[in-house]
Amino acid sequence: MLTSTTLTWRTFRLAARMCGQREERTRDSRAPYNCGMKREIVRFAIGGVLGFVLDTAALYGALALGAGYFAGRAFSFLLAVWATWQFNRRFTFASGRRASAWAEWWRYLMAMSVGGVVNLAAYTLTVLLLPKAPWLPLVAVAVGSGAGMCLNFASAKWWVFRRSSRTPG
Repeated sequence: MLTSTTLTWRTFRLAARMCGQREERTRDSRAPYNCGMKREIVRFAIGGVLGFVLDTAALYGALALGAGYFAGRAFSFLLAVWATWQFNRRFTFASGRRASAWAEWWRYLMAMSVGGVVNLAAYTLTVLLLPKAPWLPLVAVAVGSGAGMCLNFASAKWWVFRRSSRTPG
């Protein structure tokens, strides 16, 4: 039986293979600081797509159980933040981790919540401005996710997963 947890971890492993997870760890330390940023952006985007899929599925599930658009969104947002934190700490920013997982989780949740305000504002405008239809939650989550992505990447890279020290090559 394929559960959502099994599917999530299988997807994480597949995405890691596609991203070349081990490549980051063996990169020449004398390379310029930003040489890995393109790779981080791609990995962050892959994690974002995984979060988007989970977010949307959880929202539709919550709606099916009787939650409204906004209560369902609060639940799906928290689930997506947890999933993207797991992905990003393992595959996107793995070499920069220095803090405890607990402290890192709270920093990530705070950072993504700021991006989530932007996300939620775009989601809310979409829900309020577009006609009610079966595709509305999908479109609204997509608009919100796109609106918050740049802010979320910057806060994750330079605050949550920052490297504590850098030695020049």
